[in-house]
Amino acid sequence: MADWDFASVFEAVSRVFPERVALVHGDRRTTWAELDANASALAGALGDAGLRPGDVVAEYLRNGPEYIEAFYAASKAALAPMNTNYRYVDDELVQIWTDADVKAVVYAAEFRDRVARVRDRVPSVRAWIEVGGDGYAPGWVTPYSEALAHTPRPHGGGSADSLILIYTGGTTGQPKGVMWRQADILSLLNSQNAAPLPDHGDTAAIERHLREKSRELRALTASPLMHGAGLFFTIAALSAGSTIVTLTGTSFSAEELLDTAERERVASLAIVGDAFARPLLAALDAEPGRWDLSSLRLVFSSGVMWSSEVKSGLLKHLPRVRLLDGLGSSEASAVASTVSTAGNVADTATFRPSDRAAILLDDGTLAEPGDGRVGRLAVTGWIPVGYLNDPEKSARTFVEAAGRRWSVPGDLATLEADGTIRLLGRGSGVINTGGEKVFAEEVEEVLKKHPAVADAAVVGVPDDRLGRKVVALVEADGEEPSIEELRAHARSMLAGYKVPREIGFVETVGRGANGKLDHRALTALAEERWGRA
Repeated sequence: MADWDFASVFEAVSRVFPERVALVHGDRRTTWAELDANASALAGALGDAGLRPGDVVAEYLRNGPEYIEAFYAASKAALAPMNTNYRYVDDELVQIWTDADVKAVVYAAEFRDRVARVRDRVPSVRAWIEVGGDGYAPGWVTPYSEALAHTPRPHGGGSADSLILIYTGGTTGQPKGVMWRQADILSLLNSQNAAPLPDHGDTAAIERHLREKSRELRALTASPLMHGAGLFFTIAALSAGSTIVTLTGTSFSAEELLDTAERERVASLAIVGDAFARPLLAALDAEPGRWDLSSLRLVFSSGVMWSSEVKSGLLKHLPRVRLLDGLGSSEASAVASTVSTAGNVADTATFRPSDRAAILLDDGTLAEPGDGRVGRLAVTGWIPVGYLNDPEKSARTFVEAAGRRWSVPGDLATLEADGTIRLLGRGSGVINTGGEKVFAEEVEEVLKKHPAVADAAVVGVPDDRLGRKVVALVEADGEEPSIEELRAHARSMLAGYKVPREIGFVETVGRGANGKLDHRALTALAEERWGRA
């Protein structure tokens, strides 16, 4: 969309619909005028702290109005907003904030103790802005309420160079920052819009379009804003003038989601595959007449397992709803999708590719329908600039082939005779568990730091709710430690979702002479022991 940034589009919406509700969070209501004013003031606070165009602002927050206000503010100030996984522990935070050379962190008061421990290890940060809290704040903290009292900073207009950083667990063991141009994300999302915004002209053209086409719909983002799927869903909805609804709980509750969707008359909903869909189905099965969801028209998920049997169950309760299952990642968004409706449920892991997608073969050619050849899923067109500070990984992932530049994150797939994509999985040691990426080698190395562990192998096994769960096979060095001791050890150094859900002891993990593990054999052993649960 030309060279606009997020702020250009959001400001157009706020001018057209100043009194329309933009954000709903529990009992809180934020109009578009209030959202714009808060973002302008926060942009002023960031500028007053010494941040300059191109600097990075990290958001260490759960879903809520402040996440969107800070995101909007960064764009207004020509800064790069950056996500932060709120499950990360100290070393993980230091790693990504140092890698991104972060200049400001907007964080929730619940994380103050962790921030206090790491702040001296991230000397690049000039502003620590705390959301919430009990009224007391140390001298190094800027309370969010004080930040909103700053003189508003005017938006200088869109820039072709405005970026957003999306840190992803990736396949290298350390999170990597995926650099997107804001204009490319807007163009990508706009291409999927039923009533797309004009892709040329000035913001007055956007305003005219919104007056003619925008409907006051409500979209509930249950999936985390700290991940690309939830964030992109939210950007798309806001760009169309819709209202974003977020949940107030700190952990997922199917009942809270259903209560909120009913109360707010939600039209669309973003979830995290089976991790959210199974509890939702269980709640609907237990009390089928409890919730009036007649306003709901679309449920969306992307990047995580959403099984056909769960979709079928949901559609029995929601026969008028479309279930949109997207295939994509932080590096390659909107690659393919399936739509399931009552009486027409798509097979698990089968997708209809977008016109930008292909299967890239090892010889640099593109697969033909029905040729049976396994290749890597690739997408062209609007794709990231690359990985921050990692030219080698950028060169491996963003490649030239067939006269185009492609994003090739590593998912293996085949192109079926009917033109659908059959996803086979990722060829690297990444376990996708409940929408989170876990690098097996990282967990193995942490386990091996325990004095009673000689070696360890970590694999993923099927799980009905999470898609896959993290399982560790441990080779003890003498007396076996307790399972809880190992979990506590891992939890002290890793985010909770990386801690193995199952741990078992083996005589040997069976490393070959080259030091490599036979992950296929180890996975089979783990599946035999624990199977699907």
